[in-house]
Amino acid sequence: MQPFAQKLHLNGNGLSRRTIDALQVNMGRYCNQACIHCHVEAGPTRKEMMSRDTVEAVLRFLSGSKIPTLDITGGAPELHADFNYLVESAMNLGRHVMDRCNLTVIFEPGKDYLPEFFRRHRVELVCSLPCYTEEKVDQQRGKGTFDLSIRALKIFNQLGYGQPDGELKLDLVYNPVGPHLPPPQEKLEQDYKRILRDRFGIEFNRLYCLANMPITRHAMHLKLRGEYDRYMELLESNFNAAALDQVMCRNLISVGWQGSIHDCDFNQMLRLPILGADGKALNISTLTIEQVLSRPIAVGNHCYACTAGAGSSCGGALVS
Repeated sequence: MQPFAQKLHLNGNGLSRRTIDALQVNMGRYCNQACIHCHVEAGPTRKEMMSRDTVEAVLRFLSGSKIPTLDITGGAPELHADFNYLVESAMNLGRHVMDRCNLTVIFEPGKDYLPEFFRRHRVELVCSLPCYTEEKVDQQRGKGTFDLSIRALKIFNQLGYGQPDGELKLDLVYNPVGPHLPPPQEKLEQDYKRILRDRFGIEFNRLYCLANMPITRHAMHLKLRGEYDRYMELLESNFNAAALDQVMCRNLISVGWQGSIHDCDFNQMLRLPILGADGKALNISTLTIEQVLSRPIAVGNHCYACTAGAGSSCGGALVS
């Protein structure tokens, strides 16, 4: 395999951050699910959770910046004791808040208030639903997940989320179940909308197609099945230079549960922090905008997943 850094060199002078449109914050690895494709390796037994001091540091940095969007992720970030505080504080700062929700979390004990909380604070929901069939969703996310996900989507629809002319945004996320590239996003979105509407009366706004990242838990799963090398070859052979201009690391930074700063959530899981001029890892507690703008982005062979085919990012496909 040709190293991604070498491929990048052949297609330009490397990647650098242009601006910061979103501050993506991982509140921890605790989750009520343990999905086989999860690059965070989240699950019910994980204990890593962001401290209140780090939450406060996130808010101080956000208030001192003009970053318009707070993108909250996990694990299941809603299970964090300070989730509500972070959302409300960011809203009071006039920021747009996105929550990356696994849908089933609203059925956890004491979390039934979440749908109304989201509505009241106009939180944009980006929700995982890797397929529109029960078999494939339960295969990837656990038995019974599909039924709970459909119930959750109906609740969100009843509150006004996902309506074509509404202000409450409800987007869904598709991940391939096997070692494949996602199909064309626009066509799959049409299929999702037709099938979910016809079968369940469900409406949503956008479908985001994401390639599975061959790192951490998913890499182990691929290797156990003897599919890792073939998947990496698939990603490399479908490299699309046009996606380089739109990859998400160009316009966001990722904050780890301990406050570490990374070019993206994937680099965070690989423990590739952004380093300061002194060679030490940057931390949200002392971070300035100037430290992360217009600087090279750390890359590795995992970056082929973001640049294969139509490209892949937290906002779905990158090119048509």
